[in-house]
Amino acid sequence: MKSVLDNAIREELIQRIHSLTPQHTAQWGKMNVHQMLEHCARCDDMYLGALHIKRVLIGRLIGRMFKNKILNKDLPFGKSSPTAQVLMIAETNANMDQQKESWLKRIEQYNNYSNNKFIHPFFGPMTKEEVGVFAYKHADHHLRQFGA
Repeated sequence: MKSVLDNAIREELIQRIHSLTPQHTAQWGKMNVHQMLEHCARCDDMYLGALHIKRVLIGRLIGRMFKNKILNKDLPFGKSSPTAQVLMIAETNANMDQQKESWLKRIEQYNNYSNNKFIHPFFGPMTKEEVGVFAYKHADHHLRQFGA
């Protein structure tokens, strides 16, 4: 499975991020391209350990089961998946070049990933390898959402 921990896969994501323009529109969901870029950067902050989100009760009960289903299949995320409120972006317009650079800096940080105690707010504890696959699937999901 593809992982952001792999140099070639990170390069693929970087090229796809560079291809985004303000004219890209979502093929599903409610975000615009600006909101998506900020959302993805925040999610990577979470995976990288710069943003901590408390676990939700339902995740404690069934999160591991869903994590295993998502990570053990070489399938992309489904459309319009739920997200934590703190990862939702209200601002609808920003400097796209700055947003892309912000996300790209985070993507590059996976080259030296060291957040070995990552706990996803829904899925629970994740290994480095699981984070790599999950972060790729998340980025791919949103890049596909905008046709990139």
